[in-house]
Amino acid sequence: MVFAILALSPINWASFAAGSGDHKHHKATDIGEPGKKSEVSRKIEITMFDNYFQPPFLRIKEGETVHFVITNSGELVHEFNIATREMHKAHIPEMQAMIEHGVILVDKIDWDAAKSMQKKIGHGMHDEPNSVLLEPGEKAELLWKFPRNTKLEFACNVPGHYDAGMVGKIKLGY
Repeated sequence: MVFAILALSPINWASFAAGSGDHKHHKATDIGEPGKKSEVSRKIEITMFDNYFQPPFLRIKEGETVHFVITNSGELVHEFNIATREMHKAHIPEMQAMIEHGVILVDKIDWDAAKSMQKKIGHGMHDEPNSVLLEPGEKAELLWKFPRNTKLEFACNVPGHYDAGMVGKIKLGY
């Protein structure tokens, strides 16, 4: 099992803030920002199954910093991505390109193909701080500080998964 800690890398944040793909149409603060460990108020465990999340709905306080522990318990590659509905829809073609370039396979991620894709078209590493991409059995952590007054979702944008219902709502402000 591979264990990855994401979201705190300055390189990841710099690439996200500069924008990549269609994500550049939103400022990072629109959806939140990478969290600081010292500001975490709670831990939420997310389990990804084939085409659904457990839990399917989250209540988050505006401005809250959450430590997510994400596990892929499905048999397919899945993504956990915090964004707006519009951002998810814009990200699906990027994920389709990752399939077409051999990065995302049914149950595996080919990181050598991702590096090659990155060199060719400037996209492929899937290294934005609001998202993790996991093979079956993998686990990752993500620290995220939520914004105020924004409609957010968490979703898997592997083509076909969002439309099959692999999306959860985030209710801010309780």
